[in-house]
Amino acid sequence: MKEFIAYEGQSFVIEWYFDSDDQSQALSYFNDLNQDQQNRLLFLFKRMGDFGKISDITKFRSEGDDIYAFKPKPDRFLCFFQKGRKIIVTNAFVKKQDKLPRKEKDKAIQKMHDYLERVKSGNYYDKD
Repeated sequence: MKEFIAYEGQSFVIEWYFDSDDQSQALSYFNDLNQDQQNRLLFLFKRMGDFGKISDITKFRSEGDDIYAFKPKPDRFLCFFQKGRKIIVTNAFVKKQDKLPRKEKDKAIQKMHDYLERVKSGNYYDKD
C-alpha cells in the first residue's frame, strides 16, 4: 500500500507524488538518504506543515511555474501546492549547480499536471 503522507501538520499535509505505476521517485530518493539528510528534510516538512511557511529562501522558495523547492543541502525536493492545504512532493535530486536544472523543473511540472488530471478523473487516490 502506498504511503502518500510524508508529514501532516496543522497548516499543511505534505505528500509524496506517485506515478501511475505506483512509484515515487521523491520517496525512493528520500529513503536512500542517510539519517542526517532525512532529518534535515523532515525538519523542513515539519516547519512548513506546522507553521505554513518557511521564510528562509535558502531552505524553501518558489522556482516559478507553480513549482517550489525544499532545499536541505545538498538536496532539492520539488513540489507544488494543491487545494485542501496539501503540498505534493514530485521529484528530488542532488544540487550540483547554482540554477535549477530545467530538466528537473520540467519533471515536476509534468508530474503536477499528471497528478491534477488523475485526481480530477478520480483515479489517483486508492478507494477504500
